[in-house]
Amino acid sequence: MFIPLRDDNPTTRIPYVTVSFLVLNILVFFFQILSPSGLEYYVLRMGAIPYEITHFTSLPIPNIPRLPPPLTLLTAMFLHGGILHLLGNMLYLWIFGNNIEDYLGSFRFILFYLLSGLGASVAHIIFNPNSQVPMIGASGAIAGVLGAYLILYPRANVLTLVFLFFFIRIVPIPAAIVLGFWFLLQIMNVGLGGGVAWFAHIGGFLVGILLIKIFSGRRRPSGAVIETPRKQNYLH
Repeated sequence: MFIPLRDDNPTTRIPYVTVSFLVLNILVFFFQILSPSGLEYYVLRMGAIPYEITHFTSLPIPNIPRLPPPLTLLTAMFLHGGILHLLGNMLYLWIFGNNIEDYLGSFRFILFYLLSGLGASVAHIIFNPNSQVPMIGASGAIAGVLGAYLILYPRANVLTLVFLFFFIRIVPIPAAIVLGFWFLLQIMNVGLGGGVAWFAHIGGFLVGILLIKIFSGRRRPSGAVIETPRKQNYLH
């Protein structure tokens, strides 16, 4: 097991968009849990349900008015099912998102992030077209950020907390190894369930790689080498 803590890749500008996404996700989460309606209400109201997208319909959920299905592809990116889900996503966004924003610029990073999230949702829907379980979370969009980082900064060192039996150390590991291992884990976990939309992670990562190549053009950064819902009724 490993947990990335920070990278050694400096930026040249303040990552306003990355910080804004962080703050927005945190505010939405606390609104979910502090609202009288409760967290589950917003998951069922605003989560993306593959069946609705593929069948061009809205499922009837008692006492919960669903948003139009296409809109849920956007709103689902900013919902989280628990504090660990939120913290894990925000940690990865903070470590890797600022460098991608620094490279792309604020506006293109917003576009990149949202397109990565949409691509991740589409990947999940393709492999689960009849699922009536809501999918939520920023994981797909952040997976796109990871894919872009792998392409742009594979040799950047990531200070990583490593757990291996009795071995617990903080060590610098090249981003190519950290992110490559992360992607391999997503592939290995396909089919295991666990309330995680593994295909969304894989799809978001691959979409991020594709998008960064499209967005980059001829530019090169310094040092770069080119889900009817039930209880626990969402995927992230």
